[in-house]
Amino acid sequence: MVSKTKKATFSLHTDVLDELDQVMAQGKTSSKNALVEQALIKELNELRRQARKNLWLEASKDQLLLNDIAEIETDFKYADSETSERAN
Repeated sequence: MVSKTKKATFSLHTDVLDELDQVMAQGKTSSKNALVEQALIKELNELRRQARKNLWLEASKDQLLLNDIAEIETDFKYADSETSERAN
């Protein structure tokens, strides 16, 4: 599947652009676009990971959720011990 691209214009600090030029001159990336896209994907993934972490942190304070988890653990306590005995 071919992914579409769209031209975008951004203003970057000159020191960032200079370092980007150095990386290109050293042949460490196939193109400026590739490096910028890779960096953005990495950052966007990190932002999503952080958002999930925050949701889990918030959920860890939700007493209804904690009660549900405790109830499920109790319900499966014996099923889990039976399964672990068969595994040995």
